[in-house]
Amino acid sequence: MAKKRPHTKAKRPQLTDEEIPVVGAREPCPCGSGRRYKACHGRAAAHAATELVQRPFESLPGECDWVALRELVPAATAALTLREGLPEGVPSVTLATVLPMAWPALRRDDGSVLLGLQNDTASGDISRDLADTLQRALQAEPGTPVQGRRAPAEGPRLQDLLDLSAPFEPVVHSGFEFWVPDAENATPEVAASLERANAAAIPTVRLQGVQAAYWCETPEKNHLRWVMPHAEEQLLDALARLHAAGGSSLGEGTRLVGSFRAHGLTVPVWDLPSGVGAEDVEKPAAEFAERLAGALAADAPLTPDERRARGGLTNRQVTLS
Repeated sequence: MAKKRPHTKAKRPQLTDEEIPVVGAREPCPCGSGRRYKACHGRAAAHAATELVQRPFESLPGECDWVALRELVPAATAALTLREGLPEGVPSVTLATVLPMAWPALRRDDGSVLLGLQNDTASGDISRDLADTLQRALQAEPGTPVQGRRAPAEGPRLQDLLDLSAPFEPVVHSGFEFWVPDAENATPEVAASLERANAAAIPTVRLQGVQAAYWCETPEKNHLRWVMPHAEEQLLDALARLHAAGGSSLGEGTRLVGSFRAHGLTVPVWDLPSGVGAEDVEKPAAEFAERLAGALAADAPLTPDERRARGGLTNRQVTLS
């Protein structure tokens, strides 16, 4: 009988941790260990990916509006300006609250790019995930959507790709016709999809006199949701001062009912009578902004009534993200 050859393993090229590419969780780890990625180098990548960035849109122009479009506004778009300019063949880049089929991004037939904001993200840094999607959309073939993936841990963020000197000016739409260049001549399938999406959209209007305040209409009552840039503790103190003094409303029949917490910012919410439209709260909101500025500047300890008001506001706070 022939002798058995001793079983030897070929030496594998040694890769540093930084050189290990990101692959699917169930795929073999590129380091050559024979284990699945999630049980090998993917552990460190997953840990890095889940470290939550509390304010992913911080330092972007219009941070408060970014938060509003991510969490509160059904249908809106905003033109984006790239720091390095538009690549050849890409006439424009537009942020959209949501895209058909919940696509992360879409490269249209004409080469323009739509970037979806209201999508599940694979890491704890929405800005990095969006930047990765944007980069891939700029290189995608025209007429194709871009699928989601886990962004490389060291990849760029939106703050690295966008021109931070360009204004961020959201446009709120009554429906999702911005999905297609010519909605009136859309195919029956697209038209049916648009009809379903439009039926589910809550009518929303962005106020013009103050920043990042959005009126919305619901069957029972209307609301004003106002994303504010102030530090949470300072803002709650100021709102408590105003509430205790009877200055927290936006007029007769309106009431400050609580707040959301979203992406590191606080979003006070007012109930409005059903007959109060967006134009009706423009002036009261501007007047409230002046009162709030005064309350924010106060540094005296809260009175017992103000502390009770603050406790009520804190108890009615809901975290969205």
